[in-house]
Amino acid sequence: MGNLEKSSLTKKLGAEFVGTFILIFGATAAPIVNQKYYSGSVVESTLIGNAVCAGLAVMIVVISTGHISGAHLNPSITIAFATLRKFPWVQVPAYIAVQVIASISASYVLKLVYHPFLSGGLTVPNVSIPQAFFIEFIITFNLLFVVTAVATDTETIGNLGGIAIGATVMLNIFIAGPGTGGSMNPVRTLGPAVVVGNYNQIWIYLVAPTTGALLGTATYSIVKLKEDVLSDNFDALPTANCQISSGDNSQSSL
Repeated sequence: MGNLEKSSLTKKLGAEFVGTFILIFGATAAPIVNQKYYSGSVVESTLIGNAVCAGLAVMIVVISTGHISGAHLNPSITIAFATLRKFPWVQVPAYIAVQVIASISASYVLKLVYHPFLSGGLTVPNVSIPQAFFIEFIITFNLLFVVTAVATDTETIGNLGGIAIGATVMLNIFIAGPGTGGSMNPVRTLGPAVVVGNYNQIWIYLVAPTTGALLGTATYSIVKLKEDVLSDNFDALPTANCQISSGDNSQSSL
């Protein structure tokens, strides 16, 4: 946290742009490549590739830029952290603007490289609207529960934070990929949608991840608070036992 606080806002925004660009390019390129070269392959093989590619992209970006900008890469994370006072509100507009610009930029680069297959990178619902909303809500809840744990308890996980977050992204895409594309991130959906011009049910990918992120962050904060209280209570027990033992040697020998 010390290094992060010392970073100027310009450096933070620069790292956030590069990190979001890498994430969107990597996570979106995988389904595009599947569409272009493996359109006849079984669903399982393409799903595994999509999940692994997105998870690896998140992992390398968190490890390489987390100490500079916090590696939010996601407006839902930025808003959730600010709402629960883990990030300054004054920096929220700049972070979100950079994330959106990076997403659209990465999507235009993908269009340049893989045209006309960019539609493969869209995240659109393949289930009913309520199902799609709940899927995106719950997988973003999962993600933010883990992200909040890593961000607030870095001393307990160290450099494994990026691996934990990347693994969560992979798990979520295995769960949600066939149904919604497993976005978890408004700009993961927004960038490709803007470039392709397809805004089908895009509100789901803006609202569900944000509400899921808020609840995920809040839930971890509540759980962590209770854990601290319980830890304090258990820490007091050895002291009480020692006092009992010292007062009655016959009991301590039993």
